[in-house]
Amino acid sequence: MEGVKAPKAPRHVGLARALSKLGFCSRSRAAQLIRSSRVTLNGVVKRSPEAPVRLDRDRIEVDGQLVQAQEFVYLAMNKPRGIVTSAADEKGRETVYSLLEGKHYGWLAPVGRLDKASEGLLLLTNDSEWSARLASPQSHLDKTYHVQIDELASAGLIASMTRGVREKGELLRAKSVRLLRSGEKNCWLEIVLDEGRNRHIRRMLAAHGIEVLRLVRVAIGPLHLGELAKGANRPLTKEENHALDRALDAQATRSGRARNETVPA
Repeated sequence: MEGVKAPKAPRHVGLARALSKLGFCSRSRAAQLIRSSRVTLNGVVKRSPEAPVRLDRDRIEVDGQLVQAQEFVYLAMNKPRGIVTSAADEKGRETVYSLLEGKHYGWLAPVGRLDKASEGLLLLTNDSEWSARLASPQSHLDKTYHVQIDELASAGLIASMTRGVREKGELLRAKSVRLLRSGEKNCWLEIVLDEGRNRHIRRMLAAHGIEVLRLVRVAIGPLHLGELAKGANRPLTKEENHALDRALDAQATRSGRARNETVPA
């Protein structure tokens, strides 16, 4: 979904956050620019990322160029296996940004991550606050994966994955698991997570001595990968964007109710 102007910001925000809210760059990159004396606020060089800014009246420039609010862009990508989810890679590996070459979206950042060996649905945006809300562990937004493993899944394995296993002090579990299809020596599972820890599914299965052959994210909340070709990307529709927002709002309401129910009277 393109053509959506950034909403009005709170009265004061820090300078690094202001650059991020304007869709210019990430907050960490903004902090680097500020500390390198490349950012001016109302004509004065600022070196503190927390310098207060009023976005409705202050003038921010980077390398002498005025920074103005960018139109928000929301993309869905079908990430192929073997590509890393980062802006740059110290090992020189291909990144998801190579798939955007020739398209003039400006600065975009991935919403969360898929590791190099994983594939499927990945979101990118310049709306840093929307991205943070969607990627937050507190959002508990369902993420659905189709996972090929190197053996046939038993009912006991599926039950164990939903109960959870301890791995390096973390409880790793799935919200739901079901068998999609089986071959002679391997099978495909549909695994739904409502929390996301680093390499969650791979670690959970490794704790059972099982190797992941393929891992494909097919949905984030109500948004499905669908027929998007591998390596391709497309803007979200307004309806898709609104559906994600409604799912986040609904989950926040449920989480709030659950917290209130646990508070002693």
